[in-house]
Order: sequence, then structure tokens, then C-alpha cells
Amino acid sequence: MIRILIADDQAVVRAGLSVILGAEADFEVVAEAADGAEAARLARELNPDVVCMDIRMPGTDGIEATRTIAADPSLHAAVLILTTFDVDADVFAALEAGAAGFLLKGADEATLLAAVRSVAAGYGTLDQRLTRRILHEFADRRRPVSDPAPPTGIVLTERELDVLGLLARGLSNAEIAGELYVEPTTVKYHLAGLLQKTASRDRLQVVLWGIRAGLVDVR
Repeated sequence: MIRILIADDQAVVRAGLSVILGAEADFEVVAEAADGAEAARLARELNPDVVCMDIRMPGTDGIEATRTIAADPSLHAAVLILTTFDVDADVFAALEAGAAGFLLKGADEATLLAAVRSVAAGYGTLDQRLTRRILHEFADRRRPVSDPAPPTGIVLTERELDVLGLLARGLSNAEIAGELYVEPTTVKYHLAGLLQKTASRDRLQVVLWGIRAGLVDVR
């Protein structure tokens, strides 16, 4: 069961999301919050699996609430940002704050459900209308490093670098296995190593880490 917290300052949006998500057999909407401060408080109290978070809310906004939730080691909640605004600055801020995914509210129901399941499973997600543009811009904002060992001293194996590069292309575990001619379980093993070494919460975060370290080229 995927336990979900919904945070949005508009009651009608919260109600709509609650109806859509609550109708799924494997979803449970555990609470609703009207602002970021309440979202962070309820996240600490209930420790949900996923927080569907609006960005622009009065008082504490969704970015600050995401940063608070992501920084708390006692929480395992993945934050899925849902917003009406297609603004690059919002996407960057959300990703930097630790969001596991970003979806525009205009997405259809199937896309929303898939995004919730994706972030709950640790895969992360970006709205397909944003993915390549955002990753390109994110990469352009980072000064590339030629040394394969990032400044943090983290050293990846050759196979982990292969997996990282394919993750940045948006490939699934099965597709990565096909590209590398290995079993999907082997891909999971290397992905687990990447997440542990880079202290990343999910696939999206490890790709962003790779961009920062100059190990991923998405152009």
C-alpha cells in the first residue's frame, strides 16, 4: 500500500486528487495539507510514502517544505511536485530541494498515477514535457569536470558509470539490462551501489548527482 499526503492550498484541488488517488486499490490518502508548514508537520507525524506537493502556497511554500522533508533522515517520503506553472526556476529549485519528481497539473490521470508509483518505487519522474529541456539546462548550469572521480572522493566502477549514463537517457532497468547484455538483477545491484555511494534517494537524484559531478552528458 502506497500511503500519500496531499499538499495544496486549493481545497478543490486537494479534493480532486484525493478522489483520483484514493480510488486506486494500492493507494491510501492519509492526510491533506493546505500549506507547506502543515505538509512538513504531517509528514513527520505520518511518515507517508509519497507527498504530492504544490509549489506556490501561502506562508511556507512547497520548495521549503520539500527541503525540510528531504533533509529529515527519519522520513522516507518521496516528494512529487505538482504545479500549474511550467517555470524552469521552480523545477530547478524543487530538484535541488530533494524532490523525487515534477509533474504539471495538466497531466492526465494515467500519467499522475504512474508518477506516484514511480516515485514511491524510488525511480523518480519528470514530466515528459520538461525532461530533456530541464536536464540540458541543469547540465549547462554546472561546470563539467574531466576527472572521473568527483570532488567528493566518490569513485564509481566502470559498470556503475555505464548504468549512470543509461539512467540519464531515461532507460528502465530492463532496457539498461538489454543495452549492457546483463540480467535485470545485475542492473538493480549496480543501481543500489550508485544510490548508496552518492547518498541519493532515487534514480532522478543520482542522475542529477552525475550531472553535478560532470559524469553525465545529456546534451
